Amino acid sequence: MTISLSDPLALPCGATLSNRIGKGAMTEGLATPDGVPTKELERLYGIWSDGGAGMLLSGNIQVDRDHLERPGNVVIDAPANDEMMAALTSWASVATRGGNHFWAQISHAGRQTQSNVNKTPKAPSAVKLGLPGGQFGEPVALTASEIEELVDRFALAAKTCQAAGFTGAQIHSAHGYLLSSFLSPRANQRTDEYGGSLENRARFLLAVVAKVRAAVGPDFPISVKLNSADFQKGGFAFEDSLQVVQWLEATSVDLIEISGGTYEQPALMGAVGLEAKEEQNVAPSTKAREAYFVDFAKAMQDSVSVPLMVTGGFRTRVAMEQALESGAADLIGLGRPMCVMTDAPKQLMEGLEALPRYENELQLVPDWLGFLRNFQMVKAIDGFATIYWFYEQLEQLGKTGKTDPNLSVFKAFRAVDARNKRILAGRSSS
Repeated sequence: MTISLSDPLALPCGATLSNRIGKGAMTEGLATPDGVPTKELERLYGIWSDGGAGMLLSGNIQVDRDHLERPGNVVIDAPANDEMMAALTSWASVATRGGNHFWAQISHAGRQTQSNVNKTPKAPSAVKLGLPGGQFGEPVALTASEIEELVDRFALAAKTCQAAGFTGAQIHSAHGYLLSSFLSPRANQRTDEYGGSLENRARFLLAVVAKVRAAVGPDFPISVKLNSADFQKGGFAFEDSLQVVQWLEATSVDLIEISGGTYEQPALMGAVGLEAKEEQNVAPSTKAREAYFVDFAKAMQDSVSVPLMVTGGFRTRVAMEQALESGAADLIGLGRPMCVMTDAPKQLMEGLEALPRYENELQLVPDWLGFLRNFQMVKAIDGFATIYWFYEQLEQLGKTGKTDPNLSVFKAFRAVDARNKRILAGRSSS
């Protein structure tokens, strides 16, 4: 049977997405220093709601204000007061005005919290990130009681978002953030019930899923974002990921988004890691085509029936439809294209053949200094500067409703850095 991008997707909980395109979660940095959604955040998601996607995922909504992924994250780490509830409700209302779903991505940054936010972030073990420059602090191992408290916070955040009008929740267990790092034997060196075997390393995540389901009830969609692999030697491997997916399916998860990488090996973010990439069991065709994680997802679909979302690299309608028809994906996730072409889903369903690859034209290091890209550190900086260009497009959409495709990477880098400092200054005095 031919599957079209415009076909609906029925989820196990009974909810239905109106089509097969979802906006992937992208960090916005548009909340107040106290983590409250702003009118800029509303304007951004209203524009995306008008853009035709069947489901929008929010950026990181943190369960601990001392563990931000970046300054300007939304934070729900306690029962919402009137101001917070009103802001969340208004955000959800605008973000669903197109008849689409709007899901909250709930997260804890763990040891990937920047040191200007927290110099001693909590983590599974006291294993510091292998990145130079002092940007990340010395992690401290969570106690068992602190883990149990965080399980409750994930559930509180999901329930709060449900009450505000969000139509689903995604638990972030990818990219090296806290739940993801618990799954990794490289980052998790515990010897208690949360470390050692894969069953123990997955205990935290499975407890979060169970507590969230108990909080929101059987009809509310719950998703998990999971690494197919960390792509690091000694990290979370594909075989482990496949087993975790099977456990998640048994816990009544409605959708799993397949991703990969960590800050040390940023496979999804288009940046270069500072160590050799650990190859996983992936078909050579993955390297030749645009979708990063299609082969991983196809292998998972052979073992589980839970719907899968694949995000990363999709630019042509043909590749998206091939992924759907082959069974490698049930939902196509779009990220960076929607930072500039906000109605990309609508255009694709109306026949657009391909989305532009803006990142091909973006570089911090100019061509005449291109030899510097032979150095791993310079490659990494150049890659993260490109990411800042997309951050700045979201800022412009939130403020003015328009993008600035002609913005230079250098100017975007400076603007995002200055904004982060302003937010942190407001946070420290609030």
